[in-house]
Amino acid sequence: MNRRGTFAALILLAWAGGMGLLARRELFKGSGQRLAELALRVSPETFYYVVELKGHQVGFASSAIDTTGRGFILKDAFSADLPIGGTLHRASATSEVRLTRGMVLTGFSVQFIADSSPITVVGSTEGDSAIRYVLTSAMSPPDTQRLRTSGPVLLPTLVPLAVMLGEKPKVGRAFTVPIFDPTTMGTKEITVSIQAESLFTVPDSAALDQATGKWHIVHSDTVRAWQVGGADSQYVGGWLDERGRVVEAVQAGGLVLKRTAFEVAFENWRDTQLAIAAKGAGPVRDILETTAIAARVPMAGTLDKLKVRLRGVTLDGYDLDGGRQLLAGNLLEVRREDPAELNAALATMPVGAILANRFAKELAKEPLLQVGDSKLLALVERLSTGTTTKREVAGRLVQWVHDSLRKEVTVSVPDALRILDQKKGDCNEHTQLLVALARTARIPARMASGLAYVRGRFYFHAWPELFLGQWVAVDPTFGQFPADAAHLRFVTGGLQKQASLLRLLGSLQIDVLDPAPRTRTGASE
Repeated sequence: MNRRGTFAALILLAWAGGMGLLARRELFKGSGQRLAELALRVSPETFYYVVELKGHQVGFASSAIDTTGRGFILKDAFSADLPIGGTLHRASATSEVRLTRGMVLTGFSVQFIADSSPITVVGSTEGDSAIRYVLTSAMSPPDTQRLRTSGPVLLPTLVPLAVMLGEKPKVGRAFTVPIFDPTTMGTKEITVSIQAESLFTVPDSAALDQATGKWHIVHSDTVRAWQVGGADSQYVGGWLDERGRVVEAVQAGGLVLKRTAFEVAFENWRDTQLAIAAKGAGPVRDILETTAIAARVPMAGTLDKLKVRLRGVTLDGYDLDGGRQLLAGNLLEVRREDPAELNAALATMPVGAILANRFAKELAKEPLLQVGDSKLLALVERLSTGTTTKREVAGRLVQWVHDSLRKEVTVSVPDALRILDQKKGDCNEHTQLLVALARTARIPARMASGLAYVRGRFYFHAWPELFLGQWVAVDPTFGQFPADAAHLRFVTGGLQKQASLLRLLGSLQIDVLDPAPRTRTGASE
């Protein structure tokens, strides 16, 4: 599976939603009076967390609120060695958020470091009307964005505070929170509810065991906590205390955050991480395997069509119906496009200004998707030499990305220019680079994510869709043009949209009803 793409990028997104990291950038909007009332109940404090996978510590996290003469500073940190694709991958993230005494956002700085590829976001507010931030990555020039807002905005780290401090917590109580999401440039309302109440024994001090060299708990407190969740639990979820601070939370891929003493959370992990790294993934089960879904029926070859029954989850909100996919109830049929169909559709493809206006979004430059960059343009021009149709250009782009990128699992946020320079990555890197190349070639392109069948199981996977008179799924990771029918698209959009796939974890079941394998296993056509 380490040659087939990965679910790993969602790990950081899951922590971002649970602990409030700005990299996801969902923002809570509330009235100034409401925020000022909440501010009176916020006190300075720092909490530490062990990050566990299958009962083994793989990382460390912290969350702090400090007061200053002008307001509050929120600091979050996360670092873990994640066993993915048979090897350990270090992922780290830090954020600092500055607020006024009235809990109004004034500025922030965030950094992701995954597989030694840092991405930094630094920004500030312009009153209540806009947020301006600068995104910087290793291979790209600074990218400045300005996001319009309407009223004060806060980060998701304060949504738990608003839920728990606003009213006395009570099981069954639901809260609807308006969210401004600049990743989609729109607003939405999310609903979370208090689902359960329980007591937790939380360690608060530790001592060093001289015999083992490990820190152990010497004192614990009993903390009452409430489980907050719902369909929008990627924004706020887990067990929260009465002050709105995380006590325990389960994240993507089975990662568990548990509040504990600093020495147990950090010192023990620091002292053992070198030994764990020397053993590879050690005793911890690989994240890819924990998120795989059995197909129940073996399939072989490259599929022209596939019919499955999806069970165990609600399918509302997913992009399951349309194009090559037909959804009827919980029955999903996928049909691979045939060459004659592609040729007929290509004849109707718009050109010039009509194409540019109709597909402005799917042709646009985006952060870390440097459409039109001179390096991308030179490659597109070279690969387009001698072609007569957009389909030929698209086919060459898919084949070049497949042949040129070393198949290697990563946990970094994809950056098209960095991928072009390093020529390695998993499905997210293959997809990001191909979308950038296709848009540079004036072929509308978007990202699709869902599940792909590999050796008896469905794994989380990403691939591009190109508009060639109709939307056509292609897969540069597998080298397929078009992609075979064993690709079940759940969402279209980048890593932020992929976060909705977290709802499938541990619940989705797939029954294969009609496999139609081809005997050959060829790549592209």
